Amino acid sequence: MTGATDPFSASIIPFEVPEQMRAFAEKGVSQARESYAKFKDAAESQNGTIEAVFASANKGIGEYTAKLMEFMKANTSAHLDFAQELLGQKSPAEAMELWNTHSRKQLETFQAQAKELAEIGQRVAAETVEPIKANASKFYKPAA
Repeated sequence: MTGATDPFSASIIPFEVPEQMRAFAEKGVSQARESYAKFKDAAESQNGTIEAVFASANKGIGEYTAKLMEFMKANTSAHLDFAQELLGQKSPAEAMELWNTHSRKQLETFQAQAKELAEIGQRVAAETVEPIKANASKFYKPAA
């Protein structure tokens, strides 16, 4: 049952692809390869950028956490010292004076600590965004 109408038979006559069609197909394949190469380069560049962002963020988070631990240790020591001094006071007036002095000093300390943490946070955010800005500048030219 392998007649001339059977599409799977070996008796099908091969046809020639016109030269213009062949050139068009080759040009399309060439453009596809170029586009793929550009896409691959961009993807690899983006992966490097993402790695740099996470490395920077990780470093910054470590620094921020270390500073928090330092503050926690200092504040805990200050409160324990205050409690010890408070127990040694002889009159309620001395205790209130010590309480006020300690409260004022701790408020100033907390304000300074909050300011320092905010500065670290802003610096870490700027450093974390820098690889993204640098990579974006490669692809997008600033408007004139």
